[in-house]
Amino acid sequence: MAYRVSKINYCYAMVSSRAGQGVKILSALKDAGVNLIAVSGFPAKGGKSQLDLVPEKMADLRRVAKKHAWKLSVTKKGFLVRGDDEIGAALKPLQKLADNKINVTAADAVAAGKGRYGMLLWVKPKDYNRAARILNAK
Repeated sequence: MAYRVSKINYCYAMVSSRAGQGVKILSALKDAGVNLIAVSGFPAKGGKSQLDLVPEKMADLRRVAKKHAWKLSVTKKGFLVRGDDEIGAALKPLQKLADNKINVTAADAVAAGKGRYGMLLWVKPKDYNRAARILNAK
């Protein structure tokens, strides 16, 4: 099961949980030429949703956010796992972390077609550097 792990930086925006709010942000980023590696959105409290944005270049995202007066979180860290899509593909990196007693805070995985898969995963900040070493993250 071949896979590779990359370190990622991301931030999030809290948006109104109404149809089209995420589309506004993603459209503005597209129009500005901001390349996103990943996006993840989910409901939060108080009629809001959290939109996690993983840009290729954080400076590009922050520039557009400033122009549109979006409030972004501080920069956070996670991992992007990419590999061959086969049964149990996500298990190996997750097992490495479990074997080393590192709890995964959250993970999102998807088959990407043509025999590939991708997974975003997050660990607590105190575990990040150790997880990066264990996963051989670049």
